[in-house]
Amino acid sequence: MTATNNDIQAAAKILESGGLVAFPTETVYGLGADAENIAAVARIYTAKGRPSNHPVIVHLAPEADIHHWATAIPDEAHQLIRAFWPGPLTLILKRAAHIPNSVSGGQDSIGLRCPSHPVAQALLRAFKGGIAAPSANKFGHVSPTTAQHVRDEFETNSDNLVEAILDGGQSDVGIESTILDLSRMSTHGPVLLRPGHVSATDIAKVIGTMPRTPDAAAPRASGTLDAHYAPHTPVAIIETSLLIKTLEQLNALGRKVALIHRSTYLPKHNQTQCQLPLSADGYAHDLYAALREMDATGADIILVEALPREAEWQGVNDRLQRAAHDSQGVLSRLLHTN
Repeated sequence: MTATNNDIQAAAKILESGGLVAFPTETVYGLGADAENIAAVARIYTAKGRPSNHPVIVHLAPEADIHHWATAIPDEAHQLIRAFWPGPLTLILKRAAHIPNSVSGGQDSIGLRCPSHPVAQALLRAFKGGIAAPSANKFGHVSPTTAQHVRDEFETNSDNLVEAILDGGQSDVGIESTILDLSRMSTHGPVLLRPGHVSATDIAKVIGTMPRTPDAAAPRASGTLDAHYAPHTPVAIIETSLLIKTLEQLNALGRKVALIHRSTYLPKHNQTQCQLPLSADGYAHDLYAALREMDATGADIILVEALPREAEWQGVNDRLQRAAHDSQGVLSRLLHTN
């Protein structure tokens, strides 16, 4: 059930008192706190089990003054804001001196974005401030794209710190925002820290420069660790040409498999399977829900059919590679041990 105005007003009061509220955005659900309340932001880290040096993104209403939050704002930032805000683009800028560094993991930068989801905007306007909000899940787990996903993460925990969950339906985009570093324009130019729905090409069309890939000195940013977005079940990405043979081998060994695929026809070898859309946007929309569904099957492994490598697939390929990072070698062990 979509959050009512009363729900939103009550959630704003929770934020004002230093509490935590989960709320929908067009990308994924966020776990929000007053971005200028150090103790409240610390509760986010506690609730998620998140390292304190891993920055969070500050969400702003469309009419918010970014000069309150950032300094030395380049022209490119204003161009991108006009083009993509409200929307799934986070800009990394130099943090204003009066903004606590707890939102940036101790760095001198800050990540800002303006979400387009109407419930998120209503909450921001009711609260009348910036809301620090990483994804509303335990650190490193699959991000939530429905209110039920958030409940699954937090409502069963005895140490629950989340005081309200606003329901806004399923997130439209389905993967986290693009993150672009503009905090070092004079030395490095724009740097794409995390791909997403807004592509590098989209950005270049607006500012006239293709963003660079991350360098060793780039600011730390949300969701950029090698292992992230991971279900509890190991994940392996496998090329289409090898998929049927691998399924046959795992079936012969009695392995329980959960399969996420795009191919229109695959013979079933006793595996649970989920077919996702052929388009990049459709796939992104459904990916996290599929990972959660397959994770709940009790499988030995989640096999994911490899995706195209075209630019529009960069965001979902990034998320899948991070989800599978800590599962390297699991498929080989399942195929070669009894």
